[in-house]
Amino acid sequence: MSAEREKVLEIKHVVKRFPVSDGRMLTACNDVSLLLYQGETLGVVGESGCGKSTLVKLIMQLYAPTSGAICYRGKDLTQLNGEAMRQSRKHIQMVFQDPAQAFNPKMKIKDILCEPLRNFNLIKENETGKKAGELLKLVELPEDFAERYPGNMSGGQRQRIGIARALALAPEILVCDEATSALDVSVQKKIVELLVRIQNEKNLSMIFICHDLALVSQISHRIAVMYLGNIVEVLEGGALKAAKHPYAKALLQAVFPVTKKGAAEIRLLKGEIPSPLALPSGCPFQTRCPERREICRQEKPVLKEISKRHSAACHFILN
Repeated sequence: MSAEREKVLEIKHVVKRFPVSDGRMLTACNDVSLLLYQGETLGVVGESGCGKSTLVKLIMQLYAPTSGAICYRGKDLTQLNGEAMRQSRKHIQMVFQDPAQAFNPKMKIKDILCEPLRNFNLIKENETGKKAGELLKLVELPEDFAERYPGNMSGGQRQRIGIARALALAPEILVCDEATSALDVSVQKKIVELLVRIQNEKNLSMIFICHDLALVSQISHRIAVMYLGNIVEVLEGGALKAAKHPYAKALLQAVFPVTKKGAAEIRLLKGEIPSPLALPSGCPFQTRCPERREICRQEKPVLKEISKRHSAACHFILN
C-alpha cells in the first residue's frame, strides 16, 4: 500500500445491541472502529460468535447500529434512508458464504447476474445476454453458462457467479463473509486467486471475513482480530506471527501444523467465551487470559499503537 492511502470506509465507535426476551441487551459489537483504504483487503478473524457477521450486516445496512457511524467516503450511511439509502448500496456489495443458498434456483444465470442492474434501471432487456457474458468472462467462466441454472453448476462455479453478481454494479467495496468456507481447499485457492486478480484490475477494496488464519494472512493487507464484539488487535497481513495480544497469540497457537515440526505444541484456550448478555467488566478477554492482572478486571484497554500499522488493546503489551 502506498504512503498516501485514500480512506474509503470508516467505522467509528460502532455499537450494536439486540434486546432479548427477558429485557436484557445482547452486545454483538462493542465500540468497533476500523478503517478501509482504497485497493486494500482488510481481513477480520475471530471465534464464532465474536461479532464478525454482525459487523458485516451493519456495513451492508442490513442492521442499524445502536450508536456510532459507518462512513463511506465521508458520508455517514447510518443517517441515510429511503432512496438515498438504496442508491448507496451500489457502492458496497457482498459475496455470501453459501453459494447454494444465495440464488433463486429457478432463475437462469444471466438473470441472476443482471438482476442488480435491473433493480437500478441500468440495463435494457436486450442487453442482458451481452452483459452476462462480460461478467462470466470476468470470473473465468464460459459465456454459455448464462443459460444454465444454479443447480447445474459446482460449488466453486456458483461462488464465481456470486462474485460476478456482486461486481455487476461496479462497487468500490466488496465484502466477503466466509466466502470460501463452504468450498474444497483446492477450489478455495482458485477463488482467492480470482479475487486478488479482480482486486488488482479494478482497484477494489475488500473486507474478508474468515476463520482460516493462514488464508486470511495471505490475502489481507491488514488483519483485525475480534473478540466478544471488540477489536483487540490490528496488524499487517503478512505479520500475523508478530501478534502481541494474548487472544491473537492464542489463536495462532491453536492451529494444527500441516507438517510435523518436531515437538510443536498445540495450546488451546481454556474456558468459554463470556455471554454477550453479561459482558465482563474491564478487559473483555480477562476471564480467559493467562496473563491477566488486577487492572484487567477493572479497566478496559483501548487500542494503542505498537508500531506503524500495528495496534493492540492490552494493558501490558507496551510495558
